[in-house]
Amino acid sequence: MEITDITQILTARFGTAVSQIEASLWQVETEQFRLLVLLSENQSWLRMLLPIAPVQEVQLILQQLLEANFDQTQETRYGIHQNVVWAVFQHNRETLTKTDFERAISNVIALQEAGFSDYYNRLIENRIQEIILVAKQQGQSMETTLQNLERFYAEGVMGDLTNSAEDRERTLTAWRYQLERLWSEVE
Repeated sequence: MEITDITQILTARFGTAVSQIEASLWQVETEQFRLLVLLSENQSWLRMLLPIAPVQEVQLILQQLLEANFDQTQETRYGIHQNVVWAVFQHNRETLTKTDFERAISNVIALQEAGFSDYYNRLIENRIQEIILVAKQQGQSMETTLQNLERFYAEGVMGDLTNSAEDRERTLTAWRYQLERLWSEVE
């Protein structure tokens, strides 16, 4: 891909939101995101970056993000630099096709738009499965496990004592649902 193709493709897609800051640095600034495209010093490698979130927000799911890099994100990746989680794409510029570049733009934006809720949901499900496994190893029934969770909430071991009774009931209903859904799957 030629360097001039980068400007043309970005401008065709984002219009006036594109600015070329330097000969080897482009920025796309929209209300939703700030996308950076830069070339290496010798202009042989292209890197596309889009900030997603401060790294502090994803500490609990870093393992899931690395696993996603392995088998879900295709040619884009999650990366961490300067305490920020980025959507990243890197490719040799000379072998990069226009179609691949356009697809990479879409994929980097898709990583940012997807957020992290799926990863947090999987983390929560894994933790619930761990609770179920321990409960089963101790010979507890699902009902006994739920009663223990209710007691933990009542004593403030879990949750927040300042939560209303309605909030606590909503949380315990969610626990009951998850326990019923996952109980038979855990051995």
